[in-house]
Formats: sequence, C-alpha cells, structure tokens
Amino acid sequence: MPENKTRPPQDQPWENGWAPDTSRTPGTRRLWLAGGMAVATVVACVTAIAVSDRAPDHTSAAASSSASDTTTPGLISFATPSQTTPAKGKSGLATPQAAPRAPGQQHATTPKPAPEPSKSPSSGTGSPTTAPKPPAGTWRSVRSVNYPDRYWHVNSGYVKLDTVGGSESREDSTFKLVKGLADASCYSFATADGTYLRHRDFVLRSERNDGSALFRQDATFCPRAAAYSGAVMLESVNYPGRFLRHQNFQLKLAPFQNSSLYLSDSAFQLVAGLA
Repeated sequence: MPENKTRPPQDQPWENGWAPDTSRTPGTRRLWLAGGMAVATVVACVTAIAVSDRAPDHTSAAASSSASDTTTPGLISFATPSQTTPAKGKSGLATPQAAPRAPGQQHATTPKPAPEPSKSPSSGTGSPTTAPKPPAGTWRSVRSVNYPDRYWHVNSGYVKLDTVGGSESREDSTFKLVKGLADASCYSFATADGTYLRHRDFVLRSERNDGSALFRQDATFCPRAAAYSGAVMLESVNYPGRFLRHQNFQLKLAPFQNSSLYLSDSAFQLVAGLA
C-alpha cells in the first residue's frame, strides 16, 4: 500500500517537492463569492430604488389631500364660497336682500292704480254734496240739462218736461224759489197761483198746502252738486237718496244711480224766470 505522504507546507511548494494544482482557475471561490455579493448588492439597490420611487407617490397624495384642507402660506388660493346663514323662522330660508342700485339709478316707483270713473260728488254716503243755491224768494225756471229746450211745466196738476210755448206756458214754467217748508236750508217751489210742488206716490205735482207735516216734507227738496257744471240735483228731504228726475218727460222721485243716464236726467239748471 502506498504510503501517505504528509502535505508539505504551502509556503514552500517547490522546495518540498509539491506542485500546486493547476486543474482549476486560481481564485474561483473568491470570484463566485464576489459575484454573489455583487448580485446581492444590485438586488438591494434595485429594491431600494423601487421603494424610494413608491414612497414619494404616497407622500404627494397625502400632501394633495392636506393641501385641500389648508392653504400653504405664500401660495395663491381660491376662497371657499361663504354659506348664507338661514334666517330664523319656520321656513328656514334666508330673507332676500334688495339688489344694490347703480350710481344715479332712481328708486322704482310703484305704479298707482288708475282712477275710477268720476262719480257725482258725495258726502261719503253715496249722495251728492250740497250745492250752492240762489237766494230764496226769486222767480226761477228749471231747465233740463240733457234737454236744454225743455223746462219744468205744470200741466193738469202734474209737473212735466215741456217746451216753452206762449205766455201762459211761460207762466206755468216759472216758480218762486222759497226756503224749504220742512227745512230752511233746502228749497220749496211755489207757483203764481199759490200752490207748491210736492211729490206724492213719488210723482211731482202741484197742490195747495194743507198745513200738514207730511205736505211740508213732500214739498221740500235739498240742492246737491250735479255731475254737470252749473246744475243741481234735488234730493227729497223725507226720502234721502231719492232725487227728482225726468222719465218720459214726467218728473218723479227715483233712487240714486251712478249711471250717465240717471245723472243727466236728474241734473237741472235754475235759470231766470221765463214769465
């Protein structure tokens, strides 16, 4: 059996008769070790780079979310729209405010309602007001406003609206204007033969004074302002709201109406006596 020789010291190979093994490249282990360390280093660097690239993304996202809540000093930011505090009340709605006016702009003027058609002057009760009257004790004729060629005329005891004829017709169309028998501030109409004009059954007629209170009231008429200049309306003292008017040329008492026909039929002019 061959003898096992002791391996000579490596620091003196040729002197001891030992030659190094040349079948493998010197330093192979070191190269493998160095290569492994290099690969590990590259992997570590790649991993670190990937982690470092991912971290700024999270940081920027967090910074973006926080920037929406707070404003960084020195940067221009848009103001958040202010919220209107609801007014107190059941509705919870804010009270609307008037829009500011431009310089020199006038306040809007609320249009006024159109005036109503003119009515006959009244004292607040619907009846015309008192009209100025001529002095009592004078002779007057009563002329119609809408029939200016016709006058009050006593015919067969009744007062009608007739045209003027001869002297007799003129005398029957002339009356003495005296103080009212029932009210001195009103009128009564007396004829030349001593009768008075009175209403009975709301029809105007000529009758003698019987001395009764009823007669005095029936023969008293109060002047009221008419819708026509220079004319009067004659209201009954014992039937307020009823005025003398002509219908079919007959004089009678009729309730007040705010119509053009009534206003013209009940308007009369007290002119100088025809007789």
